[in-house]
Amino acid sequence: MPLAPPARAAVLLAAGSLLLTGCGDAKAGPAKAAVTLDNCGHEVRVPAVPEHAVSLNQGTTEILLSLGLADRLAGTATWTDPVLKGLEKANARVPRLADDNPSFERVLDADPDFVAASFVSTLGKGGVATREQFEKLGVPTYVSPSDCAGKDNSGNGDGARDKALGIDTVYGEVRDLATVFGVPERGDELVASLQRRMRKATSDIDASDVTLLYWFANSESPYLAGCCGAPGIITRALGAKNVFDDTHEEWPQVNWETVADRDPEVLVIGDLTRKSQTAESAAKKIAFLESNPVTRNMEAVRHKRYVLLSGQAMNPTIRTVEGVERVAAGLRRFGLAE
Repeated sequence: MPLAPPARAAVLLAAGSLLLTGCGDAKAGPAKAAVTLDNCGHEVRVPAVPEHAVSLNQGTTEILLSLGLADRLAGTATWTDPVLKGLEKANARVPRLADDNPSFERVLDADPDFVAASFVSTLGKGGVATREQFEKLGVPTYVSPSDCAGKDNSGNGDGARDKALGIDTVYGEVRDLATVFGVPERGDELVASLQRRMRKATSDIDASDVTLLYWFANSESPYLAGCCGAPGIITRALGAKNVFDDTHEEWPQVNWETVADRDPEVLVIGDLTRKSQTAESAAKKIAFLESNPVTRNMEAVRHKRYVLLSGQAMNPTIRTVEGVERVAAGLRRFGLAE
């Protein structure tokens, strides 16, 4: 990232001083008590309930909007899908800083007093900025624990997991953010609602003989789900099998010949609205599958066994519960689950 010119750097430092001063003033009342969290190896101290937060990924944004915190958001960024149904009006009140990663300066222009992200890479080198850069200016940061728990993000790509992610980690993020914003009861209510939906979607279903493949994006070198991220939560909840559960990479890129050899019974397809990869929409993915000589004779393609998911449902977010619901409904529709 290019260094700020001297004049701009002075402005940024001044903004940091104002943020620190504002946080100090806000601590006076009991509702403004400081919160300290152990988050992805960082001790995060939030000295006051955030009033001007920025969410850098859609996953964290939808949690905050679901908690009724639109009035506390100064900006959002990095969207793969339309906002979760029911949150349209709340989302429309929040400035969108960028459809993808905004610049560090663009975020600072929003005068944030708290910054949240769904991915370590967003608040790391090559992302928007490092956590340390924000924290030097007095801005606490938070990263979804789902992107850290049992996961190594040090290599290239989307990281690898040494143990399977559980939905309880997503629930933990909801409760963390609700606590930071002083609305813990809303967090409990949202988690309880998600838990009820999970129980309903998975009750009396047996998909133990069904093989799945999850395709997120890119037709030339497709990103397919490994064993242990959000698609793993969906697969295990239904008792099915991911044909690439022998890889611990989050989203390995696999050639189509290997995909055809594994020949899954059902394809779970990301239906994205962003434009950063080839074949983002489900329609383009399906057109590719049905015209490509390597894939068109796969069982799932011949029988048109497609389940469409938002990109957010294929990442560890509150929408992963929606992923469980949709895949369960698809398996029942195809007559593959009892």
